[in-house]
Amino acid sequence: MRFGLTIVLLGFVCVSECAPPTCYSRALGLSKEVMTLLDKIHTYHRTKTCARHLPAIFLDVHNSCITTKLRDFLYVVLNHPSQYCRERPRIVLLKRKIQNLYSIISRICYRDLVFFTDDCEAIDTGHSRPHFAEDRLQLLQEER
Repeated sequence: MRFGLTIVLLGFVCVSECAPPTCYSRALGLSKEVMTLLDKIHTYHRTKTCARHLPAIFLDVHNSCITTKLRDFLYVVLNHPSQYCRERPRIVLLKRKIQNLYSIISRICYRDLVFFTDDCEAIDTGHSRPHFAEDRLQLLQEER
């Protein structure tokens, strides 16, 4: 009886993971992969010197500035001043992942993604500033 129940439960797990990724989930997952890879590039001894030329970037697929920032970042990666750095496997992988993410956001999922902010500074610094509308709403609630 337990063996049969185990087989049925495993069957449900396998079936539940068969759904294809949506544009949103793929963009979100790929942005996390890029951020993890960037962290490795900044800490790995062979690519630390290459990372000095890369600008800081904090990816947020909910920010409308992501397409321009990704395009600029991709330009820097493609035109890295050092040939040695351009050939490093992690830098090549970073280039591919950024190209894929840029393609997904700007072409494939162009109208499927919803942007909640347009804070370009947040992509550079990692700190988002509060929206005026949120502050105004809080002020209105405090007055009552």
